Amino acid sequence: MRTINIFLTDPIAGELADFDNGDLRYAFARLYPDGPRRLVEGPAYAFIDWVMDDLSGLEMCRRLRSDPRMAEAHIAIVLEEDDAEDKRRALRAGADDYVIGPLDRNAILDRVMALQAEVGQGRINERLELGHLLVDLAALQARWGGRPLDLRPNEFRLLHFLAQNPDRVLSRGDLIAALGKQEPPIDERTVDVWIGRLRRALRMVGAGERVRTVRSLGYVYDSYD
Repeated sequence: MRTINIFLTDPIAGELADFDNGDLRYAFARLYPDGPRRLVEGPAYAFIDWVMDDLSGLEMCRRLRSDPRMAEAHIAIVLEEDDAEDKRRALRAGADDYVIGPLDRNAILDRVMALQAEVGQGRINERLELGHLLVDLAALQARWGGRPLDLRPNEFRLLHFLAQNPDRVLSRGDLIAALGKQEPPIDERTVDVWIGRLRRALRMVGAGERVRTVRSLGYVYDSYD
């Protein structure tokens, strides 16, 4: 099933149920000032509130446009009122369009589906390159220096998420949530098994000890050589 990512800065995102439509899953998630905390492995749509507690919607938009995970996302600024100058400022900050809030689940789904109908299945960044590492979503293949890694689906998605968040410590809970493994719940130690397999695959292609353990905190993918 292909995932369509829908990110909202509004905390209501955590209360919105995903929607399955044929072979597509429209998955909702909260968008934080430092970006998404879930694996982005398909087209992404971001709805950014004009006013937030910690930064402005315009600044959030600029941050997303410089974030490789979200550079190709369709960004809509959620305005509090129909103001022509605010609309112009949103577009100048890098937004694709704007909507008037508040929004509910049905309104968001209707808008995303309409956008997809206009541009096919939406944009997707299918290749992530980080140093010698290449993650190719279209081929479901990861390579190190041109050599393919032998990975199971969970390890492939885990590597993809770690590479989307290089040099950042991620807890076992972060990794479980990012891969959408909360339901049914799994033991956090399962992550250690995934990490072990991923490390072995990376060693086999000459990547060395790329995934580092941070005691009592979690794991980090070291991007530097």
